[in-house]
Amino acid sequence: MNDLYRILIGDDHQHARQAIRMIVEKDPRFEIVGEATNGKEVIRLTEELMPDMILMDINMPVINGFTATRLIKEKFPYIKIVIVTVSDDASDLFDALKQGAQGYLLKNLKPSLWLEYLQAIAADETPMPKEIARRILHEFNTPPAPPCKTNLTSREQEILTWVTQGLSNKEIAKQCLISEYTVKNHLKNIMQKLHLNNRVQLTRYAYENGLMESELKDDSKEG
Repeated sequence: MNDLYRILIGDDHQHARQAIRMIVEKDPRFEIVGEATNGKEVIRLTEELMPDMILMDINMPVINGFTATRLIKEKFPYIKIVIVTVSDDASDLFDALKQGAQGYLLKNLKPSLWLEYLQAIAADETPMPKEIARRILHEFNTPPAPPCKTNLTSREQEILTWVTQGLSNKEIAKQCLISEYTVKNHLKNIMQKLHLNNRVQLTRYAYENGLMESELKDDSKEG
């Protein structure tokens, strides 16, 4: 991120907006360009300000965060949206991703974790946290299917395995002895082939198709 990364906040609570602003502005590369108090206002300000990222609360009046996310992504698919909420319900996480959100942040996380996560989102390098991977596994009541045939190359399958273990692009590059740029290109190809949009969906796909590393499955049972 060489230029300022422009962020719009959508939350109906003034104190929440102030708290988000205080956290985000600790990074000089982030710039808050606007604040909205409901989903309809978020949509209007998005069209007016064209931010790089929107930090979106779920429970807002007029239009809720999920609906606002879907409507914005339909018109501006390149704008990144991160759902910001107090809810750690896995179903909310999945709903956010279904509507096109790139990320999901809990309001009670430490500010340093917020900034680390937003920086990764901005750089298109968001790793899949193992805690989220565990939640995904717990969402399923049936065992994964036996490994299916895919049109992924062996290298792409290897990278998919590292993604499910929560590694960042930099860590994957180190494991595979390739550049981060090459990892990014592989991930783009993988998502295009599988018609998926983000790492959470990749992890879910890997589980459903028996491609998950057994270590991660075993870890999920312990949680």
